[in-house]
Amino acid sequence: MTALAAPVLAADAITDAGTSQLVLAAVLGIAIVVLLIAWAKWHPFLALIIGAGALGIIAGAAPGDTIDSFTAGVGTTVGNVGLLIALGSMIGALLAESGGADGIVNTIVRKFTGNALPWAMAGVAALIGLPLFFEVGVVLLVPIVLLVAQRTRGSLLKIGIPALAGLSVLHGLVPPHPGPLVAVSSLNADLGLTLAFGLICAIPTVIIAGPVFGTFIAKRVDVPAPARVATSAAAEPDNPDAERDAGGRDARRIPSFWAAVLTVLVPIVLMLLRAIAELTMDEGTRVRTVFEVLGEPVVALLFGLLLAMWTLGKRAGFDRAQTSSVIGGSLPPIAGILLIVAAGGGFKQVLVDAGVGTVVADAAKDANISALLLGFLVAVGIRVATGSATVATITAAGIVAPLAGTLEKPEVALLALAIGCGSLFFSHVNDAGFWLVKEYFGMTVGQTIKTWSVMETIISVVGFACVMLLDVFV
Repeated sequence: MTALAAPVLAADAITDAGTSQLVLAAVLGIAIVVLLIAWAKWHPFLALIIGAGALGIIAGAAPGDTIDSFTAGVGTTVGNVGLLIALGSMIGALLAESGGADGIVNTIVRKFTGNALPWAMAGVAALIGLPLFFEVGVVLLVPIVLLVAQRTRGSLLKIGIPALAGLSVLHGLVPPHPGPLVAVSSLNADLGLTLAFGLICAIPTVIIAGPVFGTFIAKRVDVPAPARVATSAAAEPDNPDAERDAGGRDARRIPSFWAAVLTVLVPIVLMLLRAIAELTMDEGTRVRTVFEVLGEPVVALLFGLLLAMWTLGKRAGFDRAQTSSVIGGSLPPIAGILLIVAAGGGFKQVLVDAGVGTVVADAAKDANISALLLGFLVAVGIRVATGSATVATITAAGIVAPLAGTLEKPEVALLALAIGCGSLFFSHVNDAGFWLVKEYFGMTVGQTIKTWSVMETIISVVGFACVMLLDVFV
């Protein structure tokens, strides 16, 4: 079965299965995924495959149709999202390996001190978080955070929480991160509008969850800075232009601050210009066509990657073989993410084709529940149960996808962001990010819940409040 045949399966499923059977199928399918991830400790990729199969069979669909639907969903998701994740990962790898990320951090840290430092850390984390996955951003930033806290003898949480907030907000709300991209693809949302609205919501969310909450919680939870921090020469704020030799690599020049910043921003700016052109220019005009092509996500990220190969790779002293090695080396670490996203796309397609989304959409209309609120709450439930923001985004987007067809283009973009906000709610012990932060900062489980978990919840709630506020005006 192809993707074009999906609506036929959905119609057949609604005819052959009653509403109660479809709801039961959805509940049991999601429950199986949750139990396999949270209790049995299965990899989400396998859990989503098993859950999708169970959902289709319980819904009354033929096994062959379920398999075809799942396969079509996997192919569509990889085609729409996988390429963008790969390109974004390549840019992030060049930013990290060239020392460009270190250069951005060091420049800003040198220029801000005292009470301004937490704000600077939030800003730099958000900036380098644009092309980097959350875990990569943490690995890059935490040594800087620890070193700055040690040298300033300030509170580790007052500096660290803003940095974590900047990374987490961008990870959940702004493409080209996997979660927002999956939501955009599943809902057929406009990427430019989603990016624009995501950046608007990211600013107040980072401020409240970062410097404001960081200053508040630092007075109540005492996490001392380490006595001594081992770091590379490139990570030294007092030695920003030094060459480094980390992991046995050759010493190299660090790209300039502005070269790194502009490289990170170019794909974002191109996608934003496309959204502006589509809103302000007549369709078919030459200028709008140019912006539409350049702002196409694949084109924008590819252009950003080609630029990064020169501004980051060449400027850092990489030869062609080294640049190719860095780019190629960025792909194996994201294999797991791509598989989860792909399997999630298949699970979503089975949800849609079985008719579950239509049942939920009809129920939401009858109950007069906002599509934004429904998407947020479903994502919250899956996030708390599984610990995976990506699984929460995929599942919620699949359930509310039929509602997207009844909304205007700006509201669909906001729906994608509402789901993204819900996917960040209350990270706890079933989330790998929880343990990553705990170990890096040397906190107890209780301290991590009071700091990191609460910060994630603030991001989720404040971000969703901003989405609802934007919905009033758009």
